[in-house]
Amino acid sequence: MAVSTLRWTDAGLCIIDQRLLPGEYREINLDTTEAVCDAIKTLAVRGAPAIGVAAAYGVVVAAREQTDIEYVRYAIERLRATRPTAVNLFMALDRMDAIISDAFDGTDPVKSLFDTACEIHREDDELCRRLSRNGAALLEDGDTVLTHCNAGGLATSGYGTALGVIYAAVEEGKRISVYADETRPLLQGARLTAWELNKSGVPVTVICDNMAGVVLREGRIDHVITGADRIAANGDTANKIGTYGLSVFAREHGVPFYVAAPLTSFDFSLEDGSLIPIEERDPGEIHTILGSQSAPYDVNFYNPAFDVTPAGNITAIISEMGVARQPYGPILGEWHLNNVRN
Repeated sequence: MAVSTLRWTDAGLCIIDQRLLPGEYREINLDTTEAVCDAIKTLAVRGAPAIGVAAAYGVVVAAREQTDIEYVRYAIERLRATRPTAVNLFMALDRMDAIISDAFDGTDPVKSLFDTACEIHREDDELCRRLSRNGAALLEDGDTVLTHCNAGGLATSGYGTALGVIYAAVEEGKRISVYADETRPLLQGARLTAWELNKSGVPVTVICDNMAGVVLREGRIDHVITGADRIAANGDTANKIGTYGLSVFAREHGVPFYVAAPLTSFDFSLEDGSLIPIEERDPGEIHTILGSQSAPYDVNFYNPAFDVTPAGNITAIISEMGVARQPYGPILGEWHLNNVRN
């Protein structure tokens, strides 16, 4: 069920170009810092865990371009500036930055940086699989899950978070079906989640975002599961725009709303979600859909890429550490301390 979202080759960082799915499957090689930055900014590679891993490899790409410590530090700052909301990006770059001096004191800085990037890559796969097994225990045979955006293998090192929970449940022999919100404006649910689930043999039904309330009211959904781009210390969660509204619908209709994310998506320095930076993207994503004009160009547009779901709307948060329920502060704090100790 895993996909090769990204991998390292002799030519550099190789990724699936997610801008082209589902119509075309194409892998592209990124062999310059600018190419990695552009791929992250334009969503050729996307999803909080995946862009963290991609950014780590981007530092290796920079060191291969110029074996110069100042250039690599410049590249790290360029990578930091690509997207502001997903905290995995910054955590991965912090780890790479922390070893630069030692790397350049050795005989082969590229190898030292590469080894750390590979470690980040392996860890992401392991954490996603662990959290997925934890979440699978919440699903029963025959359940139907509603999800938003794409939090599958394409958004991680290859297995997934929200979709990983579904994959793990299926691997346990449970029959699970999925409703996937199309996820405007870039249709990651329709284009990516449906593609991924279909390839994996998991039954999937695509709906428009504004149909979610109806399918919840009709009793078609047993659980809602989403991923996360950043989770504050109190459990407030930033995820793809539309997640907050979905949580309101789920709460209104008594359907459990779960968030699945590794600890690399938690930002314990932020007290609550009001402090999470929200990326605002190009209006062209709204006024042009798949190459066709969908709105007048000369009107105003507002295009936040994410929204924040308050902790009170979240039934449980699933991570590699376990399943947390409200109130989140104490247990998330314990997870953080245990993670630091380990």
